[in-house]
Amino acid sequence: MSVMSDTVVRNCGVSEGNEEDRRELRADSPCSGNLIGNSVRQKKLILHIDLNNTILVSDAVTKQGTVAALDYFLSSVTWGHMSKGKWEWMCEAPSLSPPCNDAVSYYSKFGRVAGFTSAGPGRKFRGVLEEHLALLRWPADLPEDKELSVRGEDGHLYHWILPSFFQLLQDLASQGRDFAILFRTFGTDLPRVLSVVRRALIQGTHPLFPDLPALKLSVSETPGQIRCSAKGAVLIRGEEKLSSRDGDRGIYQYLSSMEGLGGFQDHFDWWARNTYSILGGKPLWVDPFDPNVQHIFVDDNIRQTDEDTIVNPKVFLDPEGSQTRTACTSELYDLCLVQNDLLQAISDSSYFSKRIQICQENYERNLQQGTG
Repeated sequence: MSVMSDTVVRNCGVSEGNEEDRRELRADSPCSGNLIGNSVRQKKLILHIDLNNTILVSDAVTKQGTVAALDYFLSSVTWGHMSKGKWEWMCEAPSLSPPCNDAVSYYSKFGRVAGFTSAGPGRKFRGVLEEHLALLRWPADLPEDKELSVRGEDGHLYHWILPSFFQLLQDLASQGRDFAILFRTFGTDLPRVLSVVRRALIQGTHPLFPDLPALKLSVSETPGQIRCSAKGAVLIRGEEKLSSRDGDRGIYQYLSSMEGLGGFQDHFDWWARNTYSILGGKPLWVDPFDPNVQHIFVDDNIRQTDEDTIVNPKVFLDPEGSQTRTACTSELYDLCLVQNDLLQAISDSSYFSKRIQICQENYERNLQQGTG
């Protein structure tokens, strides 16, 4: 099978950009499942986007403000191990992947630690926290906005929704792309996010993006739900209800037909019951035979360890068929799955646009090589 991603597997002594280190998906691999299809024209993009630690630096469920949320994120992307009873760092800077095989994140070893960068080993990364908090600051020359800005625990005003998200909307529209945005969250922020984004898009309330109404994007403020069980998934939004018991194809077609922006609350309890593994994750239906649509999921908890990841990719086995299989995260990483780098999403206004572009290129290359 073809090369599936331009992301390099990071191991000790492996440098990025080495062609022979790129991942390959082989037809005889236990994770394989021929991602084949035809790609002639630009596909419609259905972008499934998480909220907390993806476009929001806060969490209503855990009651984390901006500072605490970013502090927690840093504990999940800094790596080390225990040595002679003490924690020893194995990285000089945060990264999504461990620097070598025996490194674990501080969070995975010790859980949520309040004030990670304020005391103990985490102080090593205090400068990273302060740097990105400064980049998150609401512009000093703008008045406080009760919807778009939020006051942090330190008294400073911050962006509630990352500017890089609004930049993504502008970039896709300027490219003439056909796309829809579906917020996918376990949390409770969805109704508020839909309301705030709608006002920014319809009324032009964002002072940094006053021209958003020109994009003519609609926003459905009716939050949906996706509930999972051993019998399958049920999707509900308003009066609409679909079940995978009737086959996954109906849900896929429904999501593929979405326009504008909307959102669904996913099933946290099901993920927890499945020990936070891929089998209990937020379902993502992918049809590699569809020449018209590409689904992409962006979430900070997407990881290439299937025992600890948040999206359950369900790949169709046949054109127009209703049967799917669960694909390994590594199979679709940087094709349909984007592990959000919150630090980059804060520091680079084009971050989301770049990641989506990489997924499009990798997906098309994979499909073309799969038919070769």
